[in-house]
Amino acid sequence: MRIFPFRRWQRLKYKTQKKLAPIIFIGPFLINFLIFMVYPILYSFVLSFCKYRGGHTTFVNIKNYAYLFTEPTFYQSLFNTLIIFIIQVPIMTILALILGNLLNSALIKLKGFFRMVTFMPVLIDSVSYTIVFSLLFSENGGFINNVLQMCGGSAQKWFSSGPFAMAMIIIALTWRWTGYNSIIMLSGLQNIPEELYEAASIDGANAFVKFWKITIPQLKPVIIFSVFNSINGTLQLFTEPQLLTSGGPANSTLTVVLYLYKMGFKNFNFGVASAGSYILAIIVALITLLQFRVTKEE
Repeated sequence: MRIFPFRRWQRLKYKTQKKLAPIIFIGPFLINFLIFMVYPILYSFVLSFCKYRGGHTTFVNIKNYAYLFTEPTFYQSLFNTLIIFIIQVPIMTILALILGNLLNSALIKLKGFFRMVTFMPVLIDSVSYTIVFSLLFSENGGFINNVLQMCGGSAQKWFSSGPFAMAMIIIALTWRWTGYNSIIMLSGLQNIPEELYEAASIDGANAFVKFWKITIPQLKPVIIFSVFNSINGTLQLFTEPQLLTSGGPANSTLTVVLYLYKMGFKNFNFGVASAGSYILAIIVALITLLQFRVTKEE
C-alpha cells in the first residue's frame, strides 16, 4: 500500500521536470536576449530624446531629431551611402549573375572547387581584407602604385582623392560580396527546370535568348532578394570606410553608420547618435517592407 504514494510522487516529479525543462534550456538565452538586445534598444530609444553629457541625462524632446534634419554632414553621409549602393549594387549583381551562370555551366570542371573559391572572400574577416586593400593601394610603396611606376605611370593618391577613395570602397565591397551573391544566384539557377531550355532549343533559340527569356524571368525573385539584401547591407556600411579612409577626404566617403559612430564615440553626443540610428532603422524597415511587397507581387 505504501508504494502508491511513492509512484504518485515520482509521476508528479516527472511532470514538473517536463514543464521546467524548456524554461531551464531557454532561460539563459532569454536572459541574454533581454540584457544585451532588448534593454540596449529601449535605452537607446529613450536616449534619442535626451542630451547625455558627463554621465547626466537631460530630456530635450525631439531636438536631437531636429538637429539631424538640419545637419549638412548627416545629409552628406546619406548621399555618400546612396552613391555607393547606386554604383556598387548593380555592378555586383551583374557580376554575380554572370559568375553564377558560369558555375552552373556543364562545361566547367571541378565545380565544387570553384564554388568554394568563389565563396571564400565572404569568409575572410572584414578587418583583415580591408587592411590588405589598404596595403595594396597604399600611397607610399603600395603594390598597385609600384606596378604603375614600373609601367611608366605615376603613383596615385588613392585615399586622398574623393572619387578614388569612393572607388576603393566600391571595389573592396564588390570583391567581397560578389561571390556570396553568385552562390545565391546559383541556387536559383539550379531550380530552373531543364525542360524549359530544351524546349527553347527545339524552337531555335540561341544562348542569349535563353538567358533573357528564361533565366532572367525565372531568377527574378532571387535577383530581387539579392539586390534588397545588398542595399540593406550598404546602409549599414562601417568597416570599409572606417579602415580605408576614415570617412575622408573631406567627408567624401562618410557613410551613415560611420557618421553615427563619430557622433557618439568621438563627439560623445550619444543622444544625436541614438536618434540617427532610429532614422536609419526606419529607412531599413521601409526598404524591407518594399522588398516583401515586390516579392509578394512576383
